[in-house]
Amino acid sequence: MQQLTNLKTVFKNKLFRIPDYQRGYAWKLRQYTDFWEDIISLEEGKNHYTGVLSLEEVDKSYWQHWDDDKWIIENKGYVPYFIVDGQQRLTTCIILIQAIIEEAILLPENTLPEDKKEEFELCDTKTSEIRREFIFNQRTGSIVRSYIFGYEKDNPSYEFLKTRIFQEESTSDLGQETLYTQNLENAKTFFKENIRAFKPEERKKKLEELYKKVTLHLLFNEYIIQNDVDVFVAFETMNNRGKKLSDLELLKNRLIYLSTLYRVDDTEKAALRKKVNESWGIIYNKLGGNKFNPLSDDDFLKAHWIMYFKYSRKTGEDYIHFLLDEHFSPKKVLEQVPITSTINDTKEVKDIKEDEIDEDDNVNDAPKQVTKSKLTVQEIADYSKSIHEASTHWFVSFNPIMSDLTADEQYWLDCLNRIGIGYFRPLVMSSMANKDITSQQRIELFRNIERFIFLAFRVSQLRGNYRSSEFYNASHDLYDGSTDVSSIIKAIQERLDFVYNDDGTFNTTRFYSFITDKFKYGSKDGYYGWSALRYFLYEYEYSLFSQSRTSTQKIHWDRFVNEKDTVSIEHILPQNPDKPCWLSVFGTYSTTEMTALSNTLGNLLALSQPKNSSLQNYCYKDKRADKNTQRGYFNGSYSETRVAEIYPEWTPATIKERGLELLAFMEKRWDIILGSETDKVKLLNLEFL
Repeated sequence: MQQLTNLKTVFKNKLFRIPDYQRGYAWKLRQYTDFWEDIISLEEGKNHYTGVLSLEEVDKSYWQHWDDDKWIIENKGYVPYFIVDGQQRLTTCIILIQAIIEEAILLPENTLPEDKKEEFELCDTKTSEIRREFIFNQRTGSIVRSYIFGYEKDNPSYEFLKTRIFQEESTSDLGQETLYTQNLENAKTFFKENIRAFKPEERKKKLEELYKKVTLHLLFNEYIIQNDVDVFVAFETMNNRGKKLSDLELLKNRLIYLSTLYRVDDTEKAALRKKVNESWGIIYNKLGGNKFNPLSDDDFLKAHWIMYFKYSRKTGEDYIHFLLDEHFSPKKVLEQVPITSTINDTKEVKDIKEDEIDEDDNVNDAPKQVTKSKLTVQEIADYSKSIHEASTHWFVSFNPIMSDLTADEQYWLDCLNRIGIGYFRPLVMSSMANKDITSQQRIELFRNIERFIFLAFRVSQLRGNYRSSEFYNASHDLYDGSTDVSSIIKAIQERLDFVYNDDGTFNTTRFYSFITDKFKYGSKDGYYGWSALRYFLYEYEYSLFSQSRTSTQKIHWDRFVNEKDTVSIEHILPQNPDKPCWLSVFGTYSTTEMTALSNTLGNLLALSQPKNSSLQNYCYKDKRADKNTQRGYFNGSYSETRVAEIYPEWTPATIKERGLELLAFMEKRWDIILGSETDKVKLLNLEFL
């Protein structure tokens, strides 16, 4: 370890590159808010310890291919370094410095001509000089620029940092934005907004204070790593402030590290390294493909592990141990195994891949033992290909509308996401990864999975991990072709045997037991407390929409489940029916019976507009209203309209009738039999009627 140094000293005659085994910029609002508050609260003249900065000097054999940077290394004595640890903090500092430069140029005090704006001074330093010190340095009399800080060129964030953060022109394609590029932009926006929140008359002074703090008073413990192998080992054990490395990031680093251990020529090593980098670039693009709903690195990695390797409950609890310490361990690369007993034919030896030949072997000698690593280059290449292809299917499983799947496939995937797909997502991903599976087969698989989830977990009391191991393994078997879709569908259907009687009818006794336990006849919750109520009522609404022959949906799922400040499900008979219009019809029932009537299935209605919730305690005729009014059921969802059209009055008999209609829909939609009308009335908690 060396003495603590500030940013100006850290950047003196150095080039910084974020290497290919590093993730992109992962800090979010919480991290750069903490960073900002640390700087703002730092007293004048005081220093703030910012953490360790671990660097690896870049070998000449590597940087000599950096056409834009050779001049500054060879002629100006700059030393290039890879950032092993400290990338997030250093990136944040540079983004803040860039924001300071941009805001300084716009200050009213900057009265210089437009082409001289960058000659404006902060802390007796021209902003153009600040830019040369921390952002880029341009070769005299040339258009060549060397960026002081940046990513390697094949990193998806390279062009984004240059064009969107540093505001430099580029002829290269910016490429697809990722979660990491979004983080870069969010950080810059955050800093600029906070700078602009300073009072105009104080802004120049505040900018100078910020600049001095970030460049002179943030102190780093700079550490230069000398050994190449140590770099990868160190990276796996290092965390950046507030953002622990994900398992997916650790695995990428591990695969690149393994590429350095093979007994192959540099071309093959570079090809493997490139394949891993390209694969992870695709993965990160997909995981961040919907910036409003970025997907978890580690959830995806575990799902792919389930699909690619044979799942076992023992290793499933610690899949990353299996990946890093067993399957992709350095030992499996270094350990050589024979691939043939003796080789006498020189031509045959030459045809063997280079990573399979021990470096001490002489192919002209015979017989000779030929070996290969237990884990071959091809195995890592195959794994990289599989995981990046799987990331596309993983993304689609969450965002079916952003895919080229058929409308029916999209619908059933939407259903699975709405009901809670749980442990079936690896199987869904596998069904899309297997190119031999047809669209219609996938639809049948999705439909049966949805039915299983509804019956096993939404109208039964099974534990959430019921049969999880079986269907995890099915995702692997489907992926490698050792089973087919029809066999999996048959297994799904057979695993629902517990809900049926011997004659194939639905076990109403079991179902009733569940309802009395979950919906509690006479309780304040009843069906209103059913976890699947919104899903059930939404599916009923969707069925009415499908029959309407119109193209306008009146209830949208996201609003239906996420707008907690509005009422999306209404009790038609209010929970507290104290108006005479209700008491005249229901006044003869006990408190327990009134609660059962209020919370039974037939009395619950999906609303399309929050304004209808204001009608909650109104009389039924006012809720129902009239087709010519601007509120009421006639102007609501398809479910509301159906109630208004069929029922001119709301009575105990109509509550039962509508409840029976909803149970009939349940029977048809999920292909079950709920028994006789007497059984169904019992299921509705309305036996007293």
